[in-house]
Amino acid sequence: MQKIHEEPTPRIGGLAILIGLVVGFFFAPPEVAVVLGPILLASLPAFLAGVIEDVFKRGRVTERLLATFASGVLAWWLTGDSLTRIGIGGVDWLLAITPVSVLFTAFAVGGVANAINIIDGLNGLASGIVLLCMSTLGLIAFLAGDAEMAKICFILGGATFGFLLINYPYGKIFMGDGGAYLLGFLLGWVAVMVAMRNPSVSPWAPLLACGYPIIEVLFSMARRRARALKLGHPDRLHLHSLIWARVTRKWLAGRSPIVQNAAVLPIMLLYALIPAAMSIVFRKSATMLIISFFVCVFIYALIYARLVHFRWTMPSLELRKVSG
Repeated sequence: MQKIHEEPTPRIGGLAILIGLVVGFFFAPPEVAVVLGPILLASLPAFLAGVIEDVFKRGRVTERLLATFASGVLAWWLTGDSLTRIGIGGVDWLLAITPVSVLFTAFAVGGVANAINIIDGLNGLASGIVLLCMSTLGLIAFLAGDAEMAKICFILGGATFGFLLINYPYGKIFMGDGGAYLLGFLLGWVAVMVAMRNPSVSPWAPLLACGYPIIEVLFSMARRRARALKLGHPDRLHLHSLIWARVTRKWLAGRSPIVQNAAVLPIMLLYALIPAAMSIVFRKSATMLIISFFVCVFIYALIYARLVHFRWTMPSLELRKVSG
């Protein structure tokens, strides 16, 4: 995770989000609270691992990921939900085996949590993207007739929006690793539950709803592997970092760094809306959702290549540095 800021800022936004979620839980209808409560309880290992990093600056990315995996296993134990189908015959056969299903689900949810942590680098970016993804999942659940999950998405989105109002555009408070892993876990687990509770919805729809952060983490892993770096090695070669370095800082050269920073969110939302919209339109068709995912990957690659090479071409992963 790379942040671009000039002044020390409190990193306790994750605690504020958690408090907002607890308040939402107590005011939720009983049929919603009975589902939301176990999810919030299961999120605590991921949240606490992030808070330890925020407060003590100790802990590795792998340790926080393991804590997130633990949250995933705990969520399965409390809710009984896990990924048992993804629409691929051989894989679905393996997912019918409970230990395989639980480990696969925990790994997938941990990946989403790490993806949100990766994009948490500019004012409002992570929370704005989570709000979009959560709204998309809520709409998919609503269209499938799952009122409880739609309301849970509304509660989670409401707490995220409350933080966004304070954080954006001036960055008065950061969510920190605690907030990033908390929201990332919740987003990943809600995606699992929307897919598993609604047979009419393809499991690829929730994945595509979270398309931008997932594509970002996949590209980050490929880039670091190509540069012989550890997968957890931080850099400023994420798409949002390049948008900041090569678009908003130059287009808004006469404006303050805060304005340049905040201008990245609307640009990234324009891209994130593409997979989100496709996930709603094609929510019942696994084939169209898979095609849409690769289309979004291709669009990401074209934009990335344009920013790195200053021309429209497919990107090379042999990257060394990016000049401002």
